[in-house]
Amino acid sequence: MKSNRRDFMLGAMATAALNSSLAMPDIKKTPIWFEHPADRWLQALPVGNGRLGAMVFGGASRERLHLTESTLWSGAVAVDGVNSAALKSLPEIRNLFFAGRYTEAEELCRKNLLGNGSEFGTALPMAFLEIETILPTETSRYRRSLDLEEAIARVEFAAGDATFHREVFASHPDKLIVVRIESSKRGKLSCNIAFGESRLPGEITAEAGILALYGHAWESLHSDGKHGTRFECQIQVIPESGQMHSSKEGIAIQAADAVTLLIAIASDFRGGEPEEACSTSLSAARSRSYESLREAHIADHSALYRRVSIDLGQDENLSKLPTDQRRKRLEAGADDPGLCALFFQYGRYLTIAGSREDSPLPLALQGIWNDGLAAAMGWTDDFHLDINTQQNYWLCEVGNLGECHAPLAALVERLTVGGSQTAREMYGAEGWVAHVVTNAWGYSAPGWGLGWGMFMTGGVWIALQLWEHYRFTGDQAFLREKAYPVLRDAARFFLSYMIEHPTKKWLVTGPSNSPENWFIAPDTGKPCSDSMGPTCDRVLVYSLFSACIQASEALGLDETLRARIVTAQDSLPPLQIGKYGQLQEWLEDFEEAEPNHRHTSHLIALYPEDQISPDKTPALAAAARVTIERRIHQPNWEDTEWSRANLVNYYARLLDADAAHRQLCGLIAHAADDSLLTYSRGGVAGAESNIFAIDGNTAGAAGVAEMLLQSQGGLLHLLPALPSAWPTGSVRGLRARGCITVSIFWRGGRLSSAIVKADHETDVTVRYRSRTAKVHLRGGTEQSISIAMFREPEAG
Repeated sequence: MKSNRRDFMLGAMATAALNSSLAMPDIKKTPIWFEHPADRWLQALPVGNGRLGAMVFGGASRERLHLTESTLWSGAVAVDGVNSAALKSLPEIRNLFFAGRYTEAEELCRKNLLGNGSEFGTALPMAFLEIETILPTETSRYRRSLDLEEAIARVEFAAGDATFHREVFASHPDKLIVVRIESSKRGKLSCNIAFGESRLPGEITAEAGILALYGHAWESLHSDGKHGTRFECQIQVIPESGQMHSSKEGIAIQAADAVTLLIAIASDFRGGEPEEACSTSLSAARSRSYESLREAHIADHSALYRRVSIDLGQDENLSKLPTDQRRKRLEAGADDPGLCALFFQYGRYLTIAGSREDSPLPLALQGIWNDGLAAAMGWTDDFHLDINTQQNYWLCEVGNLGECHAPLAALVERLTVGGSQTAREMYGAEGWVAHVVTNAWGYSAPGWGLGWGMFMTGGVWIALQLWEHYRFTGDQAFLREKAYPVLRDAARFFLSYMIEHPTKKWLVTGPSNSPENWFIAPDTGKPCSDSMGPTCDRVLVYSLFSACIQASEALGLDETLRARIVTAQDSLPPLQIGKYGQLQEWLEDFEEAEPNHRHTSHLIALYPEDQISPDKTPALAAAARVTIERRIHQPNWEDTEWSRANLVNYYARLLDADAAHRQLCGLIAHAADDSLLTYSRGGVAGAESNIFAIDGNTAGAAGVAEMLLQSQGGLLHLLPALPSAWPTGSVRGLRARGCITVSIFWRGGRLSSAIVKADHETDVTVRYRSRTAKVHLRGGTEQSISIAMFREPEAG
């Protein structure tokens, strides 16, 4: 094979730098790094381009890349998801609940309301790609790292008289995963490239320098084993010098200077042609140098990543340690503000890697990566609408990644199609509805199990993400063309669906549940999950109605409908305080059947919604705190990644800085692995082992932002929950509602200054502690905020 001299010189330069730096990593360039390869999936490092993903294990002689593509879904569009008995049964079930016959009503819910998920499907992993490098001796000076700013995973080590350097990245502009392997000594690189284990049925071929896998996303746990996307993976192997041989097992390279792998994966999701898509991507890239592919990738990724920087302080001794050692030190009680900052930026990195503006699907439970464990569970690797998918996107806007919200908005728009049919068939109602889970095929019917299946405001909750995007961006076209039609038709559903409580005279939803919790039925003393008007439904419908009222006013539309919504909103139940001083989870003050349960769905009134706050509703804020403390201090509290992330945000909204910091450290120490990827703990929700879930990363990072900046309630609140552990620091580039970008600087635990920039001219009230300042912002111009500008609140 002919040598590409330009590429080799790039490799030689990289190797020279490697030889001089192997002893000590550049902390700024490789903030996540390790001294050993990954032994487990959760120790591997993720790369992604919004559709293609790879987990990089980093073995010296045996590299393993676990490859995924976000549209590799089993299952099909549901044709009989709605129970045919639902519509006729609804009045009887409601009357039984109103009569206090909970157990009897719930049995009818099980029999006549639950959905059919026989072809629901799940996202699936594709295969392992294995690269066996023939090394002359044992290795030394090993380092494995992930550069968040460049989005490149690296492996570096020495063997004999040569040093070896490997880079892996997922290019968004070129629609490829790219692997580069280099040796400092010419002709010293020999390796075998082959597919390892695959969970999916398919055929492997290797010829003319292309290793290919053709297959189907089929499985038999969540579908019939015959439905799912058809996919193809083509890997172009490009050696520099040396010899290349293809065989049935794979492709072998001998005595090369370097090797580049171009990995293309595509499926027939929504009519795609996988072979053509792969060939097109490879054809466009194979004639270009590795350097040009790398430069295009870095420019594309860093344009998003560099929008925000954060400095929470640094312990120089800890910052020099490998990431796994830092996490273990935190677990042992050390303070590591730098690790908290790294965790925040890691959440932003994962969002960029997993959800781009043109991604065909949003982040699933495991993002675009897939350990195969969630797909093998009863709950699947899907889009959970009872909190997890929402958590995946809490970071987007405040983290200055608004474009990354686009695939979620597209999913919600598609969900309204099937949701309209479900509304008609199941409830005889206008508009659209979706329940607790959805999939790549737009499933909108209830789930198929008691305790979770009848959560019927899941669609509302995920649709409110569109409203948040508008509140942060002020994009009138987005509001008019996308967000408002979705929200308006959801409101139309609830106007025709809700019913007046016979004694309380409130408008209530139901049958529904407070996911995924159970109460003790007063009539029989048995656990029961469904009822009329659970608090989380009330919170979500209230927020939906508020959004529709504001949006219709802003757009000058639907005055008559708006009046109906205002009347209905005034008839919703109030938020209530129960006998223990807690925020009541259900319409009635039921006893909890599982007081240690991980879900606290009624607390969404505190976060992410803005219906409870210490300033506006102090009694309800105190009740929310009672709920939190009662839950987490129960024996065997179901402490898992997303519930910990919730606590960070809850305490930030309660302005309890040190409690928020304590929960953040607990999240990193007890619900994240050495790679800092978060997991659902074994023993919770039926899991036998820890299972990766991206929501802890994204929602936990959102919690860091919430500690430093809040913008709900018409205020720009600076450092609302700054913990004592971060006395000096800065954050640049966070976004606030009202189309504002904010940078904040503090020293000695006190605000030093801030810089605020609005997209358009506006007036804003800025708060620091109990003081406020009214500031006029000119569009596109930075405005400095000093501590001297704030005035004390007026007495009384």
